[in-house]
Amino acid sequence: MNKRLSLYWALVLLWIPVTVFPYSVDQGTIRDASGQEIQLRGVNWFGFETADHIVHGLWARNWRDMIARIKAVGFNAVRIPVCPGTLRGLALSSVNLSLNPDLQGKNSLQALDAVLAEFDRQGIHVLLDHHRLDCQGGITELWYQPGYSEQAWIDDLVFMARRYRHLAHFLGIDLKNEPHGAATWGLGQAATDWNKAAERAASAVLAANPDLLIFVEGIQENAECGGAINHWWGGNLEPLACHPLAIAPDRLVLAPHVYGPDVYQQPYFDAADFPHNMPAIWDAHFGRFRAMGHAIAIGEAGGRYGHGGDPRDKTWQDALIEYLGERNIPHLFYWSWNPNSGDTGGILKDDWTTVWQDKIDLLKRLWNVGTETPACADGLDNDGDQRIDYPQDRGCEAPEDTDERDPSSPPAACKDGLDNDGDGLIDYPADKGCQSPGDNDEFNLTSAGLRVVKFTRADWGAGYCMDVRVGNVTTRPVPWQVRIKIEGKVTHLWNAEHVQNLSVLQASGLGWNRDVPARGEVWFGFCAQR
Repeated sequence: MNKRLSLYWALVLLWIPVTVFPYSVDQGTIRDASGQEIQLRGVNWFGFETADHIVHGLWARNWRDMIARIKAVGFNAVRIPVCPGTLRGLALSSVNLSLNPDLQGKNSLQALDAVLAEFDRQGIHVLLDHHRLDCQGGITELWYQPGYSEQAWIDDLVFMARRYRHLAHFLGIDLKNEPHGAATWGLGQAATDWNKAAERAASAVLAANPDLLIFVEGIQENAECGGAINHWWGGNLEPLACHPLAIAPDRLVLAPHVYGPDVYQQPYFDAADFPHNMPAIWDAHFGRFRAMGHAIAIGEAGGRYGHGGDPRDKTWQDALIEYLGERNIPHLFYWSWNPNSGDTGGILKDDWTTVWQDKIDLLKRLWNVGTETPACADGLDNDGDQRIDYPQDRGCEAPEDTDERDPSSPPAACKDGLDNDGDGLIDYPADKGCQSPGDNDEFNLTSAGLRVVKFTRADWGAGYCMDVRVGNVTTRPVPWQVRIKIEGKVTHLWNAEHVQNLSVLQASGLGWNRDVPARGEVWFGFCAQR
């Protein structure tokens, strides 16, 4: 090509504007750049905020497949929790590189770049959530701690605002996950007033990227301007009535968290008129601000919805969805996409592939979305192999196929170099669950017909919490009793009877979960001090 012509086209390309969506809020309605109202049909996909520094489930599935599935079932928005370490570019763990070869050699920041870019490519709104301060411990009460100052927090928020400014669907930043405990609002205490810290952070973020929306959660309890009805972490916005936020109204989204009986037993779940008592409580905690012109997007809500846990949780979730529809609060980020959330479960079942259809149907009452578009007919290269849809993509058996990935010979579970069942043993012959290198079931049978999987839920050095799933591989109900090795001494345990003898924890079912259903599972959890 003529050199002058090449230079001409290079200059033309430099002047082509980048497509960005400067979101805005107008009297409680969230709009895109064209002024069109949008609804955030969101889900939380966690993992980047943990010591793995990557979204979870990639030990079982390809990450692009997962994103395509999120879109296919009807979600158009995702909340991605992160922690400071992930932003520093640390090493990834818990990734099956045979299923995710394009993550080979990537650090956590590069992986985050790739995941967010793919969400953007598929037209999914991205909300980044500053979730944990140290990537391993629990959720801190405040936005700073020893070794991580308020300025470090703000610097990390600004870093994200700038780094992903080029993404057309970068919606906003949730400034701090679940302020609670010592966090206050409007009490004139510089060290603990969350409202003032949020204002300082919002000012810095919007200076770096004025097109973002700022998501601000509530606190827990407050000495002034709040009711006495128990609040969730991040769920109390009542003090806003006395101390408004000095954040531009067209940039501000209130993002309370609200949960049901599966997560914690609140006194109002035992009321004689439950769940009819809930709308008045939700109005007080956050809902009334929608009528005052604020945009509200529930940042977290979810539960097992009758698949284990408290049977009242399904009633609670049904009532919440009805309430949000009646109050014109259409934005919600369900917790979570992951099935390995101990108290809530996920949209996905434990196979990391199948969805709980009743949860999707519940959300469709609020979102009014259509039927799922199969991956092999959606016009997208879901698996990143440069082939699209049936019949071009070798992973597609038919247009109705929901898995576009070509499964060409992934290694068997007993030869993949991963601790699939979390027992500290890897592959054949070291893992007692492996009968041969070609075995795809690495699980150890604790007793006849049962298999056990352990997931660490939180770890703060001196202690930790763990979830334990007990699955039944037979076609008949099985009374369950398991023995597992643990570190430290159990401080509390739920959903099971237990006895601890040194490092061995023995657990068995209660009256309501004595048997593991055929081809089903039960779960229990515990916390321990090392």
